[in-house]
Amino acid sequence: MKPTAVQPENVLTPKAPYSPVVVSGDHVFTAGQVGFDEDGNVVEGGVSAQARRALENLRACLEAAGSDLEHVVKVNAFLDDLGDFEAYNEVYREFFSPPYPARTTVGGALPGELRVEIEAVARLRA
Repeated sequence: MKPTAVQPENVLTPKAPYSPVVVSGDHVFTAGQVGFDEDGNVVEGGVSAQARRALENLRACLEAAGSDLEHVVKVNAFLDDLGDFEAYNEVYREFFSPPYPARTTVGGALPGELRVEIEAVARLRA
């Protein structure tokens, strides 16, 4: 079965050659989501506001594909500054609850004013 790309409403359509979310079988894969609003502007308020918006964008991607945050099995996050780890965790707990998905968080340079990028792998809702 060929993978299917989905473009969620209220999530910026990428200019680069990638899809925000792809469904393959009963798995959903998201591209990295950042703190962009639907117009492509970085949200103000630092890493907490950007993490919140990135997770809202992630949720929109999952829902457009027939999944949700409860079906996420793996999260990868990239922080521009690992000193923001606790602030990121505080926001993360607003969106996920135990048992938490498996997760990897690494530090890495992000472009411009971006402070966090988050991607996920989920299962489709049954």
